[in-house]
Amino acid sequence: MKRSWIVGMMAVVVLIGGSAFGAEPIKLGMSTWLGYAPLYLAKEKGFFQKRGIEVEVVVIESPADRRAAFAADKIQGMATTVDTHVMTAAAENPIPVKQVLALDDSHGGDGMVAKKEIKTIKDLKGKTVAAQLGAGASYFWLNYVLAQNGMKLSDLKAIDMKAGDAGAAFVAGKVDAAVTWEPWLSRAKETPFGHVLLSSDKTPGIIVDSLAFKPEFLKKRGADVKKIVAAWNEAVKFAADNPKEADPIMAKFTGQKPEEFTKEKTGVRFYGEKENREYFGTSQKPGLLYSVTQRAADLWFDFKLIKTKPKAADVIDGSFL
Repeated sequence: MKRSWIVGMMAVVVLIGGSAFGAEPIKLGMSTWLGYAPLYLAKEKGFFQKRGIEVEVVVIESPADRRAAFAADKIQGMATTVDTHVMTAAAENPIPVKQVLALDDSHGGDGMVAKKEIKTIKDLKGKTVAAQLGAGASYFWLNYVLAQNGMKLSDLKAIDMKAGDAGAAFVAGKVDAAVTWEPWLSRAKETPFGHVLLSSDKTPGIIVDSLAFKPEFLKKRGADVKKIVAAWNEAVKFAADNPKEADPIMAKFTGQKPEEFTKEKTGVRFYGEKENREYFGTSQKPGLLYSVTQRAADLWFDFKLIKTKPKAADVIDGSFL
């Protein structure tokens, strides 16, 4: 899942301005990752406005800067991966947060490439594997996949590299395997020695982005948050039904050419109303979001990246769906 992890100054681009309604605008912070593009589409098509709310899309590429803006109330909503929300809720300076809406998941856009003689995850034992280590969606996914196969990171000769660099290193023949994303998955398949060992479409619901707010904001503006959810669902449906109109609009948000956006979106699955209800589940039968959130809490706590281990229910609120 291609995201910018550049650490630097916070770049904030407010894409709409002026107060059209009595209440304060609700600012949603996010990177230009295409999984968030339907929020921009909802703004451009007037789906928020027709529900009587003003929403500003605020671009903040770095997750660390996004978290700082969220802590300082410069933004009210934050879009990021599920595992990052867990870290926000339980880091050294914790920020209470509730996930209210799943946005998208990686559906083949991420994966692990390996030499052809490596046919299973267990064959990676003792092999040199390049991956972004320490935090982030790729790290979370790698550890999830290893755990599903009864393995740990210590079973590998892991080398810390950003996802793009890891893919390039594999294609250059410098490592046995790599956790990376497109276009490196396709480039690995084009080499005489490589193949895609596992892609994220085989682990649905694990690399997921969600939208979250602080609990006190939900108490104050809960009715408006429900309207944001409804506008998102309308945008997802519009994008599916009208790709020729929707893709060029969303491509403006990601900074791509329309044809580039159309090609890259095939590795992503947007979560509409049906997918969200399934992913959140009910209090009697919790959905996959709860186990993914808890897995992130367990992993980050075991790796000492967080000091307390939150329960999944502490960072999820499905009442706005």
